[in-house]
Amino acid sequence: MDAMDDPGDTAKTGDTYTHGHHESVLRSHKWRTAQNSAGYLLDHLRPGHDLLDVGCGPGTITLDLAERLAPGRVVGIDRAGSVLEDAKALRRERRAANVTFTTGDAYALEFDDRSFDVVHAHQVLQHLSDPGAALAEMRRVLRRDGILAVRDSDYGSFLWSPEDPLLSRWLELYHQVTARNGAEADAGRRLLGWVRAAGFDDARLTTSTWTFADHETTGWWSELWAERITRSAFAEQAVAYSLTDAGELERLAAAWQRWGRSPDAVFVLVHFEVLAGPPG
Repeated sequence: MDAMDDPGDTAKTGDTYTHGHHESVLRSHKWRTAQNSAGYLLDHLRPGHDLLDVGCGPGTITLDLAERLAPGRVVGIDRAGSVLEDAKALRRERRAANVTFTTGDAYALEFDDRSFDVVHAHQVLQHLSDPGAALAEMRRVLRRDGILAVRDSDYGSFLWSPEDPLLSRWLELYHQVTARNGAEADAGRRLLGWVRAAGFDDARLTTSTWTFADHETTGWWSELWAERITRSAFAEQAVAYSLTDAGELERLAAAWQRWGRSPDAVFVLVHFEVLAGPPG
C-alpha cells in the first residue's frame, strides 16, 4: 500500500498511511506473493490479460501476477516513489518486460476508461478515507468483461494465543490511530458492501488467512510487530495524536516478543476478498 514515513505527511489524496515505510513494514510487504496473498484471483487470470495493481508497494505480488499474464500489460501504481524504486529493481532482476511501475493516485487513475481486464488491490481500501471513490475509479478503468479483485484484512477478527492484555491494548491502539487517520481497520467485513455500493455486479466474497503457528513464523511476525510498534510511522502517529507514550509502546513491543517466544504461539490474520465485474 502507498504511504508516507512522516506521521503528518500527506499525498495529493489527503490521506495519511498508518504504517509508513520503515524497514519492518517493507519486510512484511516483500514477503507477500501471489500465492499467499492473491490465491482467490489466480484461477481467473489468462495470458494476455492487462492488469492494473493499485497500491502495489514493492511489487512482489505484481510481478508474480505478471508472470501468469504475459504477454499482457501489467501496471503497478503506488503513491510512494521510494517503494517503487524497490519494485523497479525487482522487475529488472526478474526481467519482466511486460511490467511498468509508476506513481499514481487511487482516487484519480491516469488511465483511459476501460483500459484493463483486471484491477487488483491488496490491503489498500482499509487505508483510504473514501474507499468508495477509489472503487469507482477502478470500475471506470475496467473493461466490460473485466474483473475487480480486492482483498483486505479485518483487525477486529484477528485471533491469537496465548492471550495477553498488552496485545489487546495494541489492537485497541491500532484502531484508535487508524480512526484518527480516517481509515477503517475492520475493512474486511465491509468490503462486499463497499464493492456493491460502487456499482459492481456479481460480487462474490471469500475469506482466507495468514496463519502463524510455528517457531519460525511466530518469531518473524512478533519481531516485525515489535519493531513497528516502536519505530514505524504507526508509533510516531500514536504519540503525535496523544494516544500513548514511548513507555507504553516499549511495553507493547516486549509483549509481542514474549508472545513470539511461547512454544504455543498462534496468530490468525483473517482476510476478506471480493471478485466482481463492472456493470454491463
